[in-house]
Amino acid sequence: MGINNAKHVIGEINGVRCTIIETSASGERALFLRQLLEFNNLEVVESVNPPSSEDEEPTYSIGVTDIVFNPVFAIYECLLKIPGGGYVTPGYWLQECTDCDNRYWLRKKDQ
Repeated sequence: MGINNAKHVIGEINGVRCTIIETSASGERALFLRQLLEFNNLEVVESVNPPSSEDEEPTYSIGVTDIVFNPVFAIYECLLKIPGGGYVTPGYWLQECTDCDNRYWLRKKDQ
């Protein structure tokens, strides 16, 4: 689920009903989201989606057990914090920058 769509998706991962955060995420992206969400005291549920061919890497589905959690609202209402202090911005969530300006409308990427 991208942050450009505020639709709240609920589903099951490994038999646990949860809010779906992202599907088809790479291993690196799944690790980033897991660490960020667990830092914010959310219980993360994750499943591995097997690759369709031998050349591809497996993908991951990530969810949180809090079924009223909506990542879009949490980001724009400054409810999520980052480990170094400060709030999660859209650029940080999308891994476009590490030291992002809180004014998301002045978005720029790290060089």
